[in-house]
Amino acid sequence: MSKSTDSQPLWRVKGRMDFVNTALKRRIPNAITLLRILIAVAFFAVLGGYRFPDQGILYGNIAIALFVLAATTDFIDGYLARKWNVVSMFGRLMDPFCDKVLVLGAFIYFAGPRFSVEQWVHDDNLYTMSTGIYPWMVVVIIARELLVTSIRAVMESKGVSGGAKWAGKFKMVLQSFTLPLILLLVVNCDPVKHYSVLITIHILVWIMLTVTVWSGLPYVTGLVALMRKQ
Repeated sequence: MSKSTDSQPLWRVKGRMDFVNTALKRRIPNAITLLRILIAVAFFAVLGGYRFPDQGILYGNIAIALFVLAATTDFIDGYLARKWNVVSMFGRLMDPFCDKVLVLGAFIYFAGPRFSVEQWVHDDNLYTMSTGIYPWMVVVIIARELLVTSIRAVMESKGVSGGAKWAGKFKMVLQSFTLPLILLLVVNCDPVKHYSVLITIHILVWIMLTVTVWSGLPYVTGLVALMRKQ
């Protein structure tokens, strides 16, 4: 009798600790996701202090570190959610949202006037951006994101999983690597003075743009297959 009485509080304590651990495991990935949006805001604020070619180089390098940090949190929150089996509706909604804010925002900034080469603009050159990224490219990338988001919504409304395809995940990894690398080259290697750096940047941009567009094809083919079944 005394044995049962003594063991009961221990069982209750263990149950409460398990509950607390589970609650923490649910909150930690979501907190990391929200942290990414705050880091993205800091990235944009700091990047606003840079102007090509040599104004605010320190700000440019800090922005690189912030982007890498934000991209790292994207891996960490997803890994923890899968490891602890705590994938939530909040995470499924906010994780891609935070990704898009960071990546699309970076594309918009990189195509902005702070990265234009004034001499090239004055000479009316075909290429005027030190980043190799132009507004029409940003339009293509945003159009891809809007199309994929719409397709996923339609598929899930029909009871078909609209989760991220492997091509979409590969696209995100490539963008997370290429965008800070481009910024690193622009800020520290001056593509105007080093032609090889300029060529490297344009190659990276075109690879990234091609993969981004290509990664939307599995969603389109999936929608077509679903429409044929209806």
